[in-house]
Amino acid sequence: MKNTILQFLLLLFSINFLSAQETSTHQPNYSLAAKFSPDKLAKLVHSTEVSPHWLKNGNRFWYQYKTSDGANYYLVDADKKSKIKLFDNEKMAAWLTEITKDPYDHKHLPKFDFKFVKNETAIRFRVSSTELIANSKETSDTLKDSKSPSKKENKVFYLEYVLGSNNLKIINTLKEEKKDYKKWANIAPDSSIVLFSKKHNLFWMDKENFLKAVKNEKDSTIVENQWTTDGVENYGYGSGNRGKDNVTIEKEKEDRKYVFGHWSDDSKKFVFQKTDSRKIQDLWVINSIANPRPTLETYKYHMPGEKEFYKRELIVFDIPSKSHINVDLDSTQQKSLTVYSRPFEPSSRDDDHRPTLLLSKKGKIYFSQISRDRKKMDVCVADLTTGETEILIEERMNTYIESRDPVLINNEKELIHWSERDGWGHFYRYDTKGNLINKITSGSFHSEKVTGVDIQNNLLYFTAHGVQKDLDPYYEHLYSISLNGGRPKALNPGDFTSNSFPSDNHKYFVTNYSRVNTIPKSDLRNSAGNLVLSLEEADLSQLFASGYKFPEPFKVKADDGITDIYGVLYKPFDFDEKKQYPLLEYVYPGPQTEAVNKGFSIRMDRLDRMAQLGFIVATMGNRGGHPDRSKWYHNYGYGNLRDYGLADKKYVAEQLANRFDFIDINNVGIYGHSGGGFMSTAAILVYPDFFKVAVSQAGNHDNTIYNSWWSETHHGVLEEYDQNGELYYKYAIDKNQSLASNLKGKLLLVTGDIDNNVHPGGTIRMANALIQANKRFDFMMLPGQRHGFGKMTEYAFWLRADYFSRYLLNKNDFEVDIVEINKNIPKK
Repeated sequence: MKNTILQFLLLLFSINFLSAQETSTHQPNYSLAAKFSPDKLAKLVHSTEVSPHWLKNGNRFWYQYKTSDGANYYLVDADKKSKIKLFDNEKMAAWLTEITKDPYDHKHLPKFDFKFVKNETAIRFRVSSTELIANSKETSDTLKDSKSPSKKENKVFYLEYVLGSNNLKIINTLKEEKKDYKKWANIAPDSSIVLFSKKHNLFWMDKENFLKAVKNEKDSTIVENQWTTDGVENYGYGSGNRGKDNVTIEKEKEDRKYVFGHWSDDSKKFVFQKTDSRKIQDLWVINSIANPRPTLETYKYHMPGEKEFYKRELIVFDIPSKSHINVDLDSTQQKSLTVYSRPFEPSSRDDDHRPTLLLSKKGKIYFSQISRDRKKMDVCVADLTTGETEILIEERMNTYIESRDPVLINNEKELIHWSERDGWGHFYRYDTKGNLINKITSGSFHSEKVTGVDIQNNLLYFTAHGVQKDLDPYYEHLYSISLNGGRPKALNPGDFTSNSFPSDNHKYFVTNYSRVNTIPKSDLRNSAGNLVLSLEEADLSQLFASGYKFPEPFKVKADDGITDIYGVLYKPFDFDEKKQYPLLEYVYPGPQTEAVNKGFSIRMDRLDRMAQLGFIVATMGNRGGHPDRSKWYHNYGYGNLRDYGLADKKYVAEQLANRFDFIDINNVGIYGHSGGGFMSTAAILVYPDFFKVAVSQAGNHDNTIYNSWWSETHHGVLEEYDQNGELYYKYAIDKNQSLASNLKGKLLLVTGDIDNNVHPGGTIRMANALIQANKRFDFMMLPGQRHGFGKMTEYAFWLRADYFSRYLLNKNDFEVDIVEINKNIPKK
């Protein structure tokens, strides 16, 4: 009996020991993560969508599509339902070899920058050869001077191919002139005059002098004409100096600069929004690694709740008379202005000259005014000649107002206006006196943007989310609907998201279908939604051969037990269902977006690649997130911008662990960038017993020093009056610093030292609060890096990988060298 009991105990111990082995912490798989670096993925995945270049004649377009066999160029005629190669790759390779004397083959052609010429019957492009010739700008006298040896440059061939022909013609061997003028020249639609800024004032030059500047900007014979004299720093007529250090600004102070504005179609009027930011306070970053010495960067930065605000005015410049008038505006109110632009025609994509035009062709300026608290918006129209202004449509909400540009239709007798006034984004039809004609779309779905209008058939084409109730509401599709209202017709339906590129007349459109767990496909369809041609299916063969596996979409509930939350689960490609894995949540709180991929993407650095280390990575939305759902969902966090999404992140993790045994709910990490950096720190401090490790990059931990647009819009700012009746703005928000004493787990803070978006001061204030609370934490400052970390993105990935591997997978044998990076650096 004793032997039997002993044998039973030994058997039980053996079973428990084996079970413990199966669920024990595993070693992180650094080699698998390194295998899917951005550089290596670029060799495995090529084109994933068709991006059409619509032509001006007929319903035709060309596009490039790259697979593991190289790039091909196609010409599609929608009317003929034909798709042919723009040229034969093997013949093109032979022609280029003969002309340039450099070897080519059909799989390794250069990337062409085409221009269609000769009524779109031919293409022209340049190809550089390895042959070195004398610099074309040097004079013959210089070349004869033995003391001045000629500089060599690669010979360039300017070539022409007539479509369907059997040869390639040399036009010339002149190198394309640098188009530096594009940095400063605002060219009128008829090219008769060019506007620019200099020393904060508006200048102009005629076409003759501009052509001189195109050839040589330093030409001393160029005649410049000064228009205004009242421009001063931070209240002038030119583009700003954002992103430039003070040394560069001083060096460029005499240079021509771009002046943005809107042109009338006849080139006789130019509308400019002048902004007075002189009383906006300065902010600074210092680039400590600049050469030869550190540089200071000073810029205007408005923070929430500050008394002063940008003062804006609209000025109409009359080109023939060189006079100007001001649009009639109430300058006593703090507000923002948006002048509405004419959408570019799809066929203008490759045009060298695309002036920004006023929405109206009939002497009107359509624009919006939105109050500083973003709760009051007026759609206005002003007379281009007199400046007289009329309010057409008023929008009022108790939270912030979202907007879209209106669309003029029916010979400018009507306009289509977008509003969330009933809790969903919808289109409304008005006459141009501001009278509502009818509501076009309605129901519990989100209309997004107008893609076209067919007046003859009384149809509106638009994109929307959530029309098909059985689909992920974030999936975007294209629809048509009667301008009188009714039921939308899906033109590219299906269980996927899509993006569409219509022709000028919207008779046809290219649509790209995608989902995180499917191979992207591209089709050509007509305005009725009927398939015209199947265009492409992405070549993912090399990616799958490398061991790649699709992630898995999921749907769970928010912390209220009612609201649906959509997310994606990423597993290691060597996933073992018998093991348990720590869970990492990659987060971004919104409210302007959510960090949840809906379509297939090779940008895997923060998701798929993190999972390969040995984690389950989940990304999901939260109440208060993406605007593509109801206004209630989008505005859920209004007034509570720090904590609104945290309960959902925790509850989603718990639901996933209940659903999947391979998730170790006792080892949960969280990470994110920017708003995600802010949120991940808040999460580990609000739920210190749940989230064990957090990596927070470039976080706006203290929103009182983040930009006012984001903070005041999404959190709210109160308009109040003091005892003297003077209006002021009251802003109060919870900060991550106030929770510093809650820290129990491991926290890594990372920031770039010249981040002029989310100032490094936010991260430094968080670090200071943790120090004051006597907490151990980790901190990394990335030298010379902006908000996105630039060239140190790969370093930041391995920094994050090390941190989670150390504290969730118990890895401690780190080398000084990051060998996974070093392996990819060529040895010299």
